[in-house]
Amino acid sequence: MKNWTREERYRVLHDPEELRPLHEQIQKSPYRQLYHVQGVTGLINDPNGYVYHNGLWHLFYQWCPWGAVHGLKYWYHTISKDLVYWTNAGMAIQPDTVYDNKGAYSGSALVRKDSIYLFYTGNHRDENWQRKSYTCIVNMRDDGTYHKYSKPLFGPNEAYTEHQRDPKILFREEDQMYYILLGAKTMDNRGCVIIYRSREFNKNWEFAGELKVPGYESFGDMWECPSLEVISGKDVLIFCPQHISLEGRGNDQNHNGYLIGTMDWKNLVFTPDGSFHVLDFGFDSYAAGTASNIAAYNLQDPTALTRNDKAILVAWMGLPDVSYPTDEENWAGCLTLPRELTVRNRRLIQRPLEGLRALRDREADMKDSILPEACEMEVINRGENMTLRLFTEPDGKGGVTISFDYQTKELSVDRSKMKVRFNTELTEVRKRNLGHNLAHLRIFIDRSSLEIFVNDGDAVFTSRIFPDENEHHWVLEGDCSVRIWKLKAAVRDDFIL
Repeated sequence: MKNWTREERYRVLHDPEELRPLHEQIQKSPYRQLYHVQGVTGLINDPNGYVYHNGLWHLFYQWCPWGAVHGLKYWYHTISKDLVYWTNAGMAIQPDTVYDNKGAYSGSALVRKDSIYLFYTGNHRDENWQRKSYTCIVNMRDDGTYHKYSKPLFGPNEAYTEHQRDPKILFREEDQMYYILLGAKTMDNRGCVIIYRSREFNKNWEFAGELKVPGYESFGDMWECPSLEVISGKDVLIFCPQHISLEGRGNDQNHNGYLIGTMDWKNLVFTPDGSFHVLDFGFDSYAAGTASNIAAYNLQDPTALTRNDKAILVAWMGLPDVSYPTDEENWAGCLTLPRELTVRNRRLIQRPLEGLRALRDREADMKDSILPEACEMEVINRGENMTLRLFTEPDGKGGVTISFDYQTKELSVDRSKMKVRFNTELTEVRKRNLGHNLAHLRIFIDRSSLEIFVNDGDAVFTSRIFPDENEHHWVLEGDCSVRIWKLKAAVRDDFIL
């Protein structure tokens, strides 16, 4: 695997044609996805600026164009009419000022005055490689041009460490105030959220204070990608605590989860009603982002959506500080399918969007036990114990094992029998106690990913998988019925910069 120098990782892209050979090279990979958003070249990680405007969904991602390495980050832009079919739209934010000279880091979006405003962290480093983080703004006009404000909205808060990033902008009608949430690290190495506010979205920002979360004063040493949403009438704090061990997460130190509770905006206190829950029980999910103005969009039924009803979430299908098999092919990363969020029994419920049914092409032949390279599988469990093995060899051995134990009510996913193994030091088995019987699985398989939705959204397991040419069979044990649909391609993997 290539050892990247700092100069190579932070090389500035001057001409799109510099990347064309790399794009052509990675198109030959058997692991390029067919219906998941993925990088046009190089590495992608956090989804950014997720917003609906003028009949289109806009979804950006952090992008390092040169290869499977974290370095100089840009924002890349993709668009969709329905959250199912996605088209590359080109480079959006370039790190070309003194305030973002070493990267345009994650952020969010706001629609105002018939255009989109993108809020992001400008990653500045001086000649001694000391970091300063600036909260910056770009206006994406309806003609497709970008106007970057000459100065940031505000600079780093000196009361916190250099780790201040990922602005999430919110507008509260109740007090006619804009708020920006930033993930941060205190001087004594505690993760937290700091909050800024303004009457105007593009100027006059002031520091409001640190968000107090009783019981979580020492919960990891950095909180990335914070967001506060109102879902099903409940306040939900979503964030990524880093460098902390959680039960059932193996050696993984970076997590993505949420608290349901009550937000007091006057005193900046979020009071949890229950414990911290992870968003995804699989191996590869992080930096989840929610769409900024879902109330502007009708999900199938125009009467079914209210401002405090649902949200749509998408996440990076990957983790910080790890590597993946496609690194050797000079590309890495993709995004999860968008999920519809609601609250049920003090837990977030995640369901695949109804529109994904449009991808169904035809039902697969069940006799040959061969998995199509892109498919959807639905399993109805009528009995007790169940075992489903995916990506096995023709003799049924190996692969990913999904099993349910009726006595313990525990569902487990084990990918240790795949031929291509990676990040094994973290864990190769993930489990979730359902608390009741397993009734239903809805599974989405792409060329290098697996997303398992359990019992109508009670739990989700998201994982990268890299099967070889013989690992395309499946075996099911238990009193179950199964249907498999081949899925159509939904991502235009064009070279557009």
